[in-house]
Amino acid sequence: MKLLIATRNQGKVKELAEMMANLGVEWLSLSDVNIDFDVDETGSTFVENATLKAEAYARASGMITLADDSGLEVAALGGAPGIYTARYGSAGMSHEERFQFLLQNLVDVPPEKRRAQFRAVIVVADPEGQVLTTSEGICPGAIALAPRGTNGFGYDPIFLPDGQNGRTMAELQPEEKHLISHRGRAIAKLAPRLAELLSLTQS
Repeated sequence: MKLLIATRNQGKVKELAEMMANLGVEWLSLSDVNIDFDVDETGSTFVENATLKAEAYARASGMITLADDSGLEVAALGGAPGIYTARYGSAGMSHEERFQFLLQNLVDVPPEKRRAQFRAVIVVADPEGQVLTTSEGICPGAIALAPRGTNGFGYDPIFLPDGQNGRTMAELQPEEKHLISHRGRAIAKLAPRLAELLSLTQS
C-alpha cells in the first residue's frame, strides 16, 4: 500500500519511513506523485497548518496522506521561531544560515536561560480530505552555544535534547534520535492508530 507524506524534503521522508517501517507501506513524497503546488500555511498553530496540508494534498493525490508541522520553540525568544521555524530569518536562507541567525539572536543569553523544545504535530487525512487522526510530540532541551554534529537536518546541530549527555541532536545516531525526537514521539503515539486505520482500509 502506498501512502503520501506531504513534503518534498527527502530527509523527512526517509526519517518518517524508518520510524514506521513496521507498517509495511511504501511512503511517497509530493515529488513522487508530481504534486507541485504549495499549501498556504495560514494557520496560527502547528495543528492548524498540518491539517491544511493533510486535507489539501490528500484530495489532490487521492491517497491517505500524512502531513506534519513542526518547529523549534525557544523560551528566551518568547517561543519563536515556532510555526515560522522553516522560514526564520530571511527568504532564501539555507538551514545553516537560519540556525546561525538564531544563535546570533541568543548571543548574550547564558546557558541556563537557553531552554527550548521541538514540537511536532502530525495529521493523517483520507483520500477525500477528511482527518482520520492527529498526534503531537515534544522534545525538551536547550540551544547550544555553537553547532556540533553532522547527522539530521535543520536545527539539529544546535539543539541539545535533555538526557543525552550534552550531545546535540546532530550528534545522535538515527536510531537514538528516533526514540527521543519530537517527531519520533508523535509517531510512537500515531503508529498504533495508523496501523488500525490501514487494517480497516485493507479489509
